[in-house]
Parts: sequence; C-alpha cells; structure tokens
Amino acid sequence: MTSPEPAKTKPASTKPAKTKATTEAEKIDPAVLRIGLILVVGAIAVVFDTTIVSVALHTLAVDLHASVSAIQWVTTGYLLALGMAVPLSTWALARFGGKRLWLFALALFGVGSVGSSLAWNVGSLVAWRLVQGVGGGLLLPVMMTLIIQAAGGKVLGRTVTVAAMPALLGPILGPLAGGAILTHLSWRFMFWVNVPFCVAGLIMAARYLPADRPSGARPKLDATGFALLAPGIAALILGLSNAGRAAGFAHPDVLIPLLIGVALVAGFGGYATRRAAPLVDLRLFAHRSVASSSAVLFFSGFALFGAMLLLPMFYQQARGYSALTAGIMLIPQGVGTMASRTVAGALTDKGYARPLAVLGFLIVAASTVPFAFVTAGTSTWLLSGWLLIRGFGLGLVTLPVMAVAYLGLDKAQVAHASVLSRTVQQVGGSFGTAVLAVILERAVAAHPGDLVAAFNVAFWWSVAFSVLAAALALWLPGRASAGPPSS
Repeated sequence: MTSPEPAKTKPASTKPAKTKATTEAEKIDPAVLRIGLILVVGAIAVVFDTTIVSVALHTLAVDLHASVSAIQWVTTGYLLALGMAVPLSTWALARFGGKRLWLFALALFGVGSVGSSLAWNVGSLVAWRLVQGVGGGLLLPVMMTLIIQAAGGKVLGRTVTVAAMPALLGPILGPLAGGAILTHLSWRFMFWVNVPFCVAGLIMAARYLPADRPSGARPKLDATGFALLAPGIAALILGLSNAGRAAGFAHPDVLIPLLIGVALVAGFGGYATRRAAPLVDLRLFAHRSVASSSAVLFFSGFALFGAMLLLPMFYQQARGYSALTAGIMLIPQGVGTMASRTVAGALTDKGYARPLAVLGFLIVAASTVPFAFVTAGTSTWLLSGWLLIRGFGLGLVTLPVMAVAYLGLDKAQVAHASVLSRTVQQVGGSFGTAVLAVILERAVAAHPGDLVAAFNVAFWWSVAFSVLAAALALWLPGRASAGPPSS
C-alpha cells in the first residue's frame, strides 16, 4: 500500500506580509497630528501675511503718501527682521522650551499685526512690521522642529505634509484675500486677517500643546555667533532686495550689502566649526540629507519663488487684471499643489524622495513653457490648466525636499536643521526673485511697448532654472523614513 502523496504547498512569497504593526507604522501618530494641526493654525497667519501684503504696496504708498523706495521697507524690513530672528530659535528652544517659545512668538506676531493695522504713517508701519518679522522668524522654524521631534523621525513624508499646510494654503488664499480686501475694504484689514488665527492658535497651544520645559543647565546665548550670522543674513537679504529694484547687481546699494553679508556669514562659518555648541551647527552639512536638501532648497528659489513673482505681475501688467482677479487666476496652481500633497508624502516615506523631486521640477519646467509662448490672445482657461499642472509639480518638489532634510537626525539636531533649511530657503528665494526681476527689467527694456514678449523671455529663464534644479535634485538621498540617526 502506497503512502498518501503529501499535499502540495505554495512556495513562500518573498514579499513581506503587511502586518497590523506595519500598517500602523505607516500612519501618523494621532498625537503628532494633533500637535501639527495646533501649530498650523498659528503658522497660517505668518504665511497669509506674507502673501497678502505683497500685493498691496501700491495701495499703501498712495494712502500713506510715501515714495516707492520708502514703502518697499514694509516688506524689506519685515524680511530683514524675520531673517535675523530665525537663528535665535535654536537657543530659545533650548532655553525656554518649545511651548513657551511658541506662545511668545505667536503673541508677538499678533501684537505686530494689530500695530500694523493702526499705523499712522509709513515709519510706524515699518516699525510694527519689524515686530511681526521677529515673531514670524521664530514661529516658522519652531513649528517644523516641534512637529518633526514629536514624530520621532518616523513617516517624515506624511509628517511634512502637515507642517507644510500653511505654505500650501498661502498661494491659494493669500492673493485672493489680499485682492478682495484691497478691492472692497481698507488696507488695514489685511493685518486684521491675522488676528483670529493668532488668537485661536494661542488658545489651542496654551490648552493642548504638551509642556516641554527644559531640564538641567540652560544654555547661554552664543552672542558672538549671533552678531555674525544674524546681520550677515540680513545684509544678504537687503542686497538681494535692492537688486530687484535696481535692475542689476552692479549698484553700490546691492554690492555693498552682499559683500558684507558674505563676509559675516563666512566669518560665522569659520567660528561655528571651531565651537562646541554654536548658535547654528553647520557640521550638519556633513550629512548628505541636510547638505543636499539645503542645496536644492536654495536653488529652488530660482525655479519656484522667482516664478511666483512673475505670475501675478504677468496677469496684472501684461493682461491688465486687477489684484483680485490676478489672485483668482492663481488659484489653480494652489489647488494643484494641494492635490499632490497626499501622494507626495506617502511616496516619500516609501523611498521615492529623489525621483519625486526630479519629476516635480520637470513638471514645473514643462508647465511653465506655455507661458513662454503666451500671446495677447492666449486663452485664460488654457493658462489655468497649465497652472493646475504646475501646482501639482510644486507639491511633488516641496514635500520630499523638506522631508529629507531631517533624515537620520537626532532630536537635538532637528532644531538646527530647521534653521538651516529655513535660512537657505529664504536667501535662495530672495536670490531667485532678484535674478528674475533683473531679467524681466532688461527684457522690458529690450522689447519696448511689448510687455508680453518681455514676460516670454523671463518665463524661458524660469524654465531653464527648473531643469537645472531637477539635475541638482539627483543628489538627494532616496529614502526619507530612516530609523536610527546617522552619525
């Protein structure tokens, strides 16, 4: 009698089973999500303020009887204060704790907003904008630091989608709100828009944000480092702001601040690498994740932020639209950015940060090409469709590049990485905006009486910068969901 034939079994799958623990690990911890949403409420005020005020300079100059050069300080002064405050966040976090620093910075921004709305002349408005800038300069890096620290280095892609919410909503609602206010209300309401977000953010943070008072010896401020880095960043931003208005980099108002800024930042670099606990730890650039992300964030200023200057100007100057209509025209780009948010975060966590960023820059480049061919009769609906696609590309770029900056870092390093990312993004954005402003001014001079042709030239440069940024993004590490910190 023959023995029964053994039952055939299917070969074991080489694909790991997706257990409940694995599924849970792919989700954002509800506690982290709650912290993120609390912080986002306050941070929205900062992003809205920046995008709203940018469309109101002409109105402010007329109502406050100020010259163009004087009214520019409403934005320049704010950016200088913001840039100088950013490096302070690392020391202030260690000295006072995240919750107390967040409440202070948000309250300061709210006070500056109320003061700006009550300004009686351009001087008082600039002074209150400086107060806003200090508050905003502390808020943005602190928000990123607290959210990333709460996540503990897990699902960085999805975590950054929460932290990036204000930056994604700003381009949609900011110009629209600014245009509506300027069309139907007094410019003073531009600053009152911030107040409800500040009040709600303060109440929510005071009640629900976990207390994290520092334990042990509290660090002293690195005064020498601050004296080198903060004015250095401010001088760079000032020089770049002047470059856009002077239509070139050879003017003394541009060259002198830039040279001073480079010298001070270089001096800080030499000083910080020899100090055990510098104000901002530049040794993090030894991490490929931090170095590559910072480089791409800086250069994205040319590809992304510069074009954000061109698009509203194109609709207002070349198409003759009002500020409100121009804001409406830009909504599709913001919608596209929001649409790519979820997929970008999930794919980043699965190890596709590098290809996502490269693909995003190429989509941005391709969808900007139609603006380089635009004519006076080009359909507005057609341009809106390309803006929707362009926004989708922007989302694919922004989220993975921000996420990989924190790859493999421990809790103490996260605050320094936040400052580095924020600083290079701000300086890169100023640089890219200045370069494209100069290109546009020279194109206008080369095409007298034909604004559309001048914008065509500027948009071609934006396309080229996007392609170069795609090449630089190949340096990014692939995975953004690492486990233990790297040394």
